[in-house]
Amino acid sequence: MAKEFAKPFYNSDQWQSTRELYMKSVDGLCENCLAKGIYRPGKIVHHIVHLTEDNVENPMVSLNPANLRCLCQDCHAEEHASGPKLRYIVDAEGNIIPKETRI
Repeated sequence: MAKEFAKPFYNSDQWQSTRELYMKSVDGLCENCLAKGIYRPGKIVHHIVHLTEDNVENPMVSLNPANLRCLCQDCHAEEHASGPKLRYIVDAEGNIIPKETRI
């Protein structure tokens, strides 16, 4: 889901046109899957450098094809899951184990 500051951008004609042209340029395929030899339709045009309140109006970030990737939903979720990792895990008995002590 788009952040509130980005909604006007994602609803703009400029973005819709850029998105459509980019999807066509990669034949509508997920670029991450294709790199693994898997042919899967892309659904999302992802910004490599994520949009922020400071750069959303900068076309060199927001509309630049060099900053875009066509991804399937699974690959897009993986891209966003690469943020901060958990500091703790829970073992089979339900004990909390700090990340530093994991083997």
